[in-house]
Amino acid sequence: MDARNGAAPAFGLSRQERILDELRQYGSVRVSELSKLLGVAELTVRRDISRLADRGLLTRVHGGATLRSRLDSSVPRAGIVAETPLFRIGMVVPSLTYYWPQIIIGARAAATTGGSQLILRAASYSSADQRRQITSLIGSGYLHGLIVAPNASGPDGIALLHWLASLPIPVVLAERRAPSSLALTSLEWATTDHTHGGILAGEYLASLGHTRVGLVTSVDSPTSAPLRRGWERAVSDLGLTSLVDQDLALEAMEGPDRDDVIQLLLARCASTGTTALLIHSDRQAVLVQQSARDNGWEVPDDLAIMAYDDEVAESAEPPITALRPPKQDVGRVAVELMLGRLTGGATRPRQHTFLLPELKARGSTATRTAHTAGASVDAP
Repeated sequence: MDARNGAAPAFGLSRQERILDELRQYGSVRVSELSKLLGVAELTVRRDISRLADRGLLTRVHGGATLRSRLDSSVPRAGIVAETPLFRIGMVVPSLTYYWPQIIIGARAAATTGGSQLILRAASYSSADQRRQITSLIGSGYLHGLIVAPNASGPDGIALLHWLASLPIPVVLAERRAPSSLALTSLEWATTDHTHGGILAGEYLASLGHTRVGLVTSVDSPTSAPLRRGWERAVSDLGLTSLVDQDLALEAMEGPDRDDVIQLLLARCASTGTTALLIHSDRQAVLVQQSARDNGWEVPDDLAIMAYDDEVAESAEPPITALRPPKQDVGRVAVELMLGRLTGGATRPRQHTFLLPELKARGSTATRTAHTAGASVDAP
């Protein structure tokens, strides 16, 4: 939780709402951090937490609070956190590892706060498997709504989206969107604006003086296409030169031939005078940076590296600058959209929500003297 010293004090209900907002986002809060964030005394925060706990909205712990635990029997649950869930919401994700756990955490927190039950099921990235898992989930018990991250590419993906739009319960897409050309107006979604992420990356590298830049994306990732659109827009608008542009399979970057793949990439950077790379995802960025340094490249002086996803980038040496999708917020907003649909009914306007990624500047792109177009890279 980011504490902002000198913040204007928050009062009354607005202060307590902010405490609940922090809980929904992070799952737990500390009195000392809330005191700084809200600009009030720690005693005031403790009183607010006590009032909220007395209403069954959170669970008090030493030094702070957590989301209301089902084991907390100190007081009856408040109306919005009833023992009997207001709604049963199914959630189907393509993976339970890497990227998706944070989205699940945000969704679970929002469902708990909204007095509803989140029923999770894992699929793969296959459209057929996703449809099978969704069918099984719907058939296992009564659901009020469905949150899903479908494969939306190719004929199978398009067919899956049409099928989802035909279901008799509301459907919200998480970290996915339907192509505008399909006009599937019944589907709502909460997703990161990856196109904006590509633009942000290009603008940031240009601000450091880079003029020859490159992009490496993951061929099988749904993130790659919108990220590439934003990157190409930034390159065009800013007058940058991008002569390194590769879409690599994950197996190529992490398989037995990865050293050869990375050496070819670095050789391409050297021959084109490319001084900065944006790499999706950050696991691949770590591998490229590691190999570059092992082979005598100075990072960031010979090659600046940016990552997209920010799962492990901060642990690299040097720490890698990254664009961080707001994963927990994607899960939270998806559930909030669903609860709004379920309580608001058919007359409630449909919503397509885009959340912006956050730039985390670190040592792999530290400010250096401006690059000049056509400058060569002093690398082996």
